[in-house]
Amino acid sequence: MTSDDVGASADIVISTYADRPEYVEKSFDMDETWPYFMKNDEVAAALLLGVIEAFPHLNVLATADGVQVARGMAAPFALHTDRRKGELPAGGWDRVLIWAFHDRDRGVEPDTVTALEISIHPDHLGKGLSHRMLAAMRTAAATAGFAELVAPVRPNEKHKHIDLPMADYIKLTRDDGLPVDAWLRTHARAGGVIDSVAPTSMAITGTLEEWRTWTGLPFDRAGEVEVPGALVPVLCVPEHDYAVYVEPNVWMRHRL
Repeated sequence: MTSDDVGASADIVISTYADRPEYVEKSFDMDETWPYFMKNDEVAAALLLGVIEAFPHLNVLATADGVQVARGMAAPFALHTDRRKGELPAGGWDRVLIWAFHDRDRGVEPDTVTALEISIHPDHLGKGLSHRMLAAMRTAAATAGFAELVAPVRPNEKHKHIDLPMADYIKLTRDDGLPVDAWLRTHARAGGVIDSVAPTSMAITGTLEEWRTWTGLPFDRAGEVEVPGALVPVLCVPEHDYAVYVEPNVWMRHRL
């Protein structure tokens, strides 16, 4: 969704939703480039729309001439507890989003901020905006008094290596030692370090007819199906009329 962008536009204004509350209700009224099937995660369906309203001071937006062109979402949670022990969960994106609302609803004091996504309008890709949005999210978390921002990162070039395990993919580096993947590289340049792989970061399940609708693929044979935009194959089980996609992400830690 993001890339090694260059040439940022000077007329882009970046701020938190707390500073610009008039954008909260229309925060999702923006064209995006996520693969369509990614919009069918049940945890996201239940909780994601409430993130900006619940934590506006940690969520950032970018506007051009008053029109939103990017959204950066984050949520606070308690990581250093007796049960969680400072260890980032294998359940990644889904798990940490559940933790954030669990902790808020039970009055648990948060000690860490997790980034959730950075979405850029297609017309503004390749202009350095992803870098600026990540920097703004780091600043928002630090301003709120947090010492660490973590992120279950979705490497944006992993889909080109769909059969390569994520644990092997994150070892691919350039001659300068930075990750081959552009989005991992952006986090690294911003000060992030790889902590671990979250092997079950997001789970998307559906009937075969639903997957046909989401992807335009037949889903008529048992086994692994390569879906454009997916980081790993989707498992198709025709005899039971379902397919499931379990996406791995990469946990990165940013000290603030």
